[in-house]
Amino acid sequence: MLRAITPAGDMNVITVDAAAGVLPAGAIWIDLYNPSAEEEAFVEAVTGIAVPSEEEMDEIETSSRLYEENGAIYMTATLATGILRANPENHAVSFILTPAHLITVRHAEIQSFERFAAHVERTPLLCENSGMALVHLLDAVVDRLADGIEHVGREVDAVSRQAFRRARVGGQQRVSNLALQSLLIRLGHAQDALSKARHAAVSLNRALGYLIFAAPKSTGIQPHVKSLSRDIASLSDHSSYLSGNITFLLDAALGLISIEQNAVLKIFSVGAIVFMPPTLIAGIYGMNFAIMPELGWKLGYPWALALMLASAILPYPVFRWRGWL
Repeated sequence: MLRAITPAGDMNVITVDAAAGVLPAGAIWIDLYNPSAEEEAFVEAVTGIAVPSEEEMDEIETSSRLYEENGAIYMTATLATGILRANPENHAVSFILTPAHLITVRHAEIQSFERFAAHVERTPLLCENSGMALVHLLDAVVDRLADGIEHVGREVDAVSRQAFRRARVGGQQRVSNLALQSLLIRLGHAQDALSKARHAAVSLNRALGYLIFAAPKSTGIQPHVKSLSRDIASLSDHSSYLSGNITFLLDAALGLISIEQNAVLKIFSVGAIVFMPPTLIAGIYGMNFAIMPELGWKLGYPWALALMLASAILPYPVFRWRGWL
């Protein structure tokens, strides 16, 4: 799909038909979303700028992502999508800045682009020239990334509350293994989303650092870019803090699972010890030797039952006194 923002009256987002061979007059932002070969050829023809292919955008070396060619500044950054929808992914997006146009190339739906397009229609000054369109679009991307990191932070807080602020059950704080396993899964999803957000922050920071030096001074976008760089740095610091929290919660959840499992095993161990003496007594009196004094004693049977009962009850106060229960 090929869209263009043109200042015809107010700012309008127009879907362009490449087959018509005409670009709207005064188009400032040209957005190529999952473009066809015909749309790429059309943009290259009307702007004189080469459009990078999807394979070129996926290159990871800096020289393939940040460069100048034919008077245009090429920047390819990895953006995080789907964090708020619990489906985090990373996608490469190219930003091409020329004196007349901002060209973006992407192969995935990115909500920050849609929000920026809607915002521009309400506030045309955001897109008064290609340089300002780029910095305000990047501002929308950074805002969306911040929303995603905040969402991960709320999820981490919810996991922490569930793991360590549980309601008391029977005078003790207990939680089932299934609940703890659910916490581990949620932590895994949070770490996955956070890792993609951190990757996007690093990629954007690299692109912004290049833009500060590559953009002509006449554009006047350097102060805006420096402000965005500071925002990205703060997001990186916050994501590092969240990553530490997730690591701690992961270790804590594994420790809680071990404690709960040990508690269950302790119950079985105590039960085995409690029933061991009665079993021993029953075994002794079940041997039926010819010479056993209790066999001819009228109180032999009650005596054996009393011994078994006493041997089963006596370990409990001993274990409580020793602090084993």
